[in-house]
Amino acid sequence: MELTITAKIKINPTVEQAKQLQETTNAYRKACHFVSAIVFKEKEMAQTKLHKQTYTHLRSAYGLRSQMAQSVLKTVISKYKTNKSNGHEWSQVQFKKPQYDLVWNRDYSLVKGLFSVNTLQGRIKVPFETKAMEQYFDGTWSFGTAKLVNKHGKWFLHIPMSKDVPQVAETMVNQVVGIDFGINFLAASYDSQGKTCFFNGRPVKQKRATYKHLRKQLQQKQTPAARRRLKEIGQRENRWMQDINHCISKALVTQYKENTLFVIEDLTGIRTATEKVRLKNRYQTVSWAFYDLRQKLEYKALMNHSKVIAVDPNYTSQTCPKCGHVEKANRNKKNHIFCCKTCRYRSNDDRIGAMNLHRNGIEYIVAVTKEA
Repeated sequence: MELTITAKIKINPTVEQAKQLQETTNAYRKACHFVSAIVFKEKEMAQTKLHKQTYTHLRSAYGLRSQMAQSVLKTVISKYKTNKSNGHEWSQVQFKKPQYDLVWNRDYSLVKGLFSVNTLQGRIKVPFETKAMEQYFDGTWSFGTAKLVNKHGKWFLHIPMSKDVPQVAETMVNQVVGIDFGINFLAASYDSQGKTCFFNGRPVKQKRATYKHLRKQLQQKQTPAARRRLKEIGQRENRWMQDINHCISKALVTQYKENTLFVIEDLTGIRTATEKVRLKNRYQTVSWAFYDLRQKLEYKALMNHSKVIAVDPNYTSQTCPKCGHVEKANRNKKNHIFCCKTCRYRSNDDRIGAMNLHRNGIEYIVAVTKEA
């Protein structure tokens, strides 16, 4: 199976090189805006036709090199196709920030420990930092189309890196771990040794509430400074939550080692359930970053020779893991307590969900083994 991740590599250009990169990204952004206006007006997204209309102008007006002009077309078309697939109405895509998409071995390459990057003025060779990224430069990873990013005066290359990773066979699995995702506990795991591990979500809820209150105050001001501040804290909250999910997924994969089958709930479409949630609690559900946590767990598990499967979430917190009795009244959602109406087994409701997911994993292994 091909595993693809995005590595964020910091590059260290000189003052003169940084100036060249800035000029290139500015020209690339303006060129994208020019092509975007044509795509919006004519509703044309065929690269061949756009090439005939725009190539000469892109080269002469913006000073782009041949490959840069082609990359501009691909960047703009990709943006429009993404909006269309996400169900957005047809509107002109704006390119407000300087950017530059670089094709591997054409716009950038790795030469003698330096990144060789194409600019309007020609090639420049830029040193880079490999701190915590050494594993991606061992020759086993292939590089894709990178994005050049300038944040707070620092330059980064966001590089998609791919590698063929063997999937763990079900016959090689030596441990099954059920993981229940939630809000009060971001994750609750139950393993084959009967041990449970909780990742507390209450500090996250409290910080989310702080961000929500701050956003409400800024939205009421309706000033340019308040709008800038709103954008800043939105990005900060997103980075913070991604870091939380990185830590949780890494902790799970590290704790349970190789040849582990992680069983999680398939929460696709869970957003529609927000209509049933009380208004004051709705933001907690809407801002729940469960899919980001799932993605991070999946690729980290694959890198660690483990596997993640997603199963039907129905009744996982209403089914008694001891006697199998299913009843809505078994679970007290307010107090987060599960108590079986038949056998009286009692535990935390998130732990119960993890236990039932663990059982689903065992059944999955048995079924696959029989088929084999």
